[in-house]
Amino acid sequence: MSSPFGSWCSPFSPASVAASSPRIDGARFVGSEIWWGESVPSEKGRVTVRSSSGDELLPAPWSARSRVHEYGGGAWTADAHGTLYFVDAADQRVRRMAAGSEPVVLTPPGPSHGGLRVQGGRLLAVREDLSTTPHTRSIVEIPIDGSAADDASAIRVIAEGAGFFAHPALSPDGTRVAWVTWNSGRMPWDEAHVQVAEVDGGSPQTIPSRAALQPEWISDSEMVFADAPEDRWGLYRLAIDGVVPVRAPEPISPADADTGYGLWVLGNRWYRPLADGRIVAVRTNGRDAVVVIDADGRVLPIDVPGDGHVSVDDVDGARVLLSGNGSRVAPGLWCVDVDSGEVIAVRGGESVDPEWMPSAMSIEVDGPHGAVHAFAYPPTHPETAGPVDELPPYVVLVHGGPTAHVTGASSASIAFYTSRGIGVLDVNYGGSTGYGRAYRERLDGQWGIVDVDDVIAAARGLAGAGLADPARIAIRGGSAGGWTVLSALVRGGAFAAGISRYGVADLRSLVAETHDFEASYIDGLVGPLPEYEHVYVERSPLTHADRIDVPVLLLQGGEDRVVPPSQSEAIRDALAARGVDHEYVLYPSEGHGFRSADTIIDALERELIFLGRVFGFEPRL
Repeated sequence: MSSPFGSWCSPFSPASVAASSPRIDGARFVGSEIWWGESVPSEKGRVTVRSSSGDELLPAPWSARSRVHEYGGGAWTADAHGTLYFVDAADQRVRRMAAGSEPVVLTPPGPSHGGLRVQGGRLLAVREDLSTTPHTRSIVEIPIDGSAADDASAIRVIAEGAGFFAHPALSPDGTRVAWVTWNSGRMPWDEAHVQVAEVDGGSPQTIPSRAALQPEWISDSEMVFADAPEDRWGLYRLAIDGVVPVRAPEPISPADADTGYGLWVLGNRWYRPLADGRIVAVRTNGRDAVVVIDADGRVLPIDVPGDGHVSVDDVDGARVLLSGNGSRVAPGLWCVDVDSGEVIAVRGGESVDPEWMPSAMSIEVDGPHGAVHAFAYPPTHPETAGPVDELPPYVVLVHGGPTAHVTGASSASIAFYTSRGIGVLDVNYGGSTGYGRAYRERLDGQWGIVDVDDVIAAARGLAGAGLADPARIAIRGGSAGGWTVLSALVRGGAFAAGISRYGVADLRSLVAETHDFEASYIDGLVGPLPEYEHVYVERSPLTHADRIDVPVLLLQGGEDRVVPPSQSEAIRDALAARGVDHEYVLYPSEGHGFRSADTIIDALERELIFLGRVFGFEPRL
């Protein structure tokens, strides 16, 4: 059957997308069970903890969510005996919860906590205190007996400063802690180091490293960590005597792929050592692959469903817990036996229907700054096709970060469009991770130029190949992706409409209003103030809002502390003053990223109606 693109009937309703595959937030082996964190969109994005026995271990109203570095992560963990430790979203205090008991407070009010880790019966965390000037962050050990609930002095401070901390790891003998740290003037993918200190005190020892991630002890005298001293993140082995390295870190089976990416959240794990000396690791080159590295450096691939944003959450013997998404499956959590190859889907991970779910086509186009990588999802429907004399409209997606990446994963939110006859092009513009340091650093000093050039090149490449209607290409992105959306609309000529979700509009206001973690991010992406103020003004979409002459949909969270509502509202006012077709929607209780099912549903409905109005089709919700 033939029907105009954009008007096809689809089983992917906004409500079904909002209720689709869970967002997994860490997983653990706990006794004979598997526990995992999971968001609940129908409860305004509350994060609960569930078990493989079918129990909900963290009932409402409790929600495990950290605000450390604003993006949080590592908001819950558990010990082998079934005791849950979590950071409550409401007050950021850590609580202990034994089976059948009410939560017990472990930390005093005030600071936020994240990156929780239980090792050897001891609870480590990253602590952030925004009440001090300057703001202070620490690696701490929290007493699990509750003695610190009203006495902050009972918390052992292992390291503290005005910089940032992540990934605490306790040595097997319990005498030393390793962690990752970076200064407030840098981002962790630019410069971050492993440090080691005695638990009982003493100055930290800095390990030679450049962009370090995730230290793990494999014995009292040896550790492994990820680093990117050259182009790719890889694993390094370090012999250590006390806190002093015995020799320089040694690379473990180097590859033209990344084990690691931008340290945005505290809970990600890109590898795990097994007890027998092998290492299970994720390697990313556009898409993810999971491998086992033997002690002699031999690499064996593991056939697993996930190939996008895979996290190695926990290990037990030869079993590994992997969470992530995939190009052939829905997002999920899998238990994998690396010896037998057995894969068990613990949560989600269902195979997608190829009749409805498009297979992402990896494409590469030439841009002004080099090759541009992207994934194209064509309109896909088992019974309907577009008119033979009509090319489909497309939506170009721009991920946030901008130091992030997309992987060509299957997605109900993408199928929401493709099943209706709207193609999707997901672009990894220069600055994205997953293609090496040189590709990532292409954006240095060039934000608002390289990203815009690359998304325009990708869109024109798609149209030039006869796959998309060049007059009906829209661009959509959130946060830093929203900046690229607005910047591309200012440039003009490539996109017929724009959808900005909590997008950056004015750099000077962003620097003045945003949170600590990204306060110096713009220094590397554009240049430091005050000497680059003229560049901030020139690059900001708000400065040239009079050049935007196509319809714009602006969606914004009212509690966004990363990109405050003032950014979207400034663009709204500029468009309104000139009578440019636009719509502004404020979701009062949302932060940076939409979590509530009601918000997700409303945003998708508005986007589809907006595109139908602009591109001249009658959408079916």
